[in-house]
Amino acid sequence: MKIFDKIGLAFFSIIVLLISILLCLMIFGWANIEMVADILETITSAEKIKNITLVVAILLIIWALKCIFFNSEAKETMQSKEGILLENENGKLLISKDTIESLARTVVKSFDSAETVMTKVEVDEESKVRVYITLAVNPEAVIKDLSNKLQKNIKEAVKKSLDLEVTEVNIRIKNIAVKKEPTIKE
Repeated sequence: MKIFDKIGLAFFSIIVLLISILLCLMIFGWANIEMVADILETITSAEKIKNITLVVAILLIIWALKCIFFNSEAKETMQSKEGILLENENGKLLISKDTIESLARTVVKSFDSAETVMTKVEVDEESKVRVYITLAVNPEAVIKDLSNKLQKNIKEAVKKSLDLEVTEVNIRIKNIAVKKEPTIKE
């Protein structure tokens, strides 16, 4: 959040707090409506105070409209949740999580000992990528060797194709696939 937005949010919060306190005081009978009317009349009658109040009111309207309609940072935050946003002098590139997942799946499927594959990718605020693989393997697979090769190959493939560093490749062996026996036709 930009400093300008933080100041605006703090200012709005203070104004809402003051209005809420004033309404509570009026409801409990500790302040009367005439007192509030006198304060408002004072604010709007003196020329200098009236001009300051007008400027503050216009700034509040502009801040409110900006926060409601023009929150550009929210778009970038949404995009970063969808993937990784890269920027250079030519423009922006959004690499979606689906792209990384598809690339990881392709790497896993290149191994004969891997059967069914599910992938999930997490990207944190610092654009660190974590890949989660769930798969079933053939009965002949050496799981430790397979997982080491998968982790290495997935990291290399993502680095080569997308120029992203993968911090973790977590593998979960869900099942050992049953070897299908060929059926004999009579």
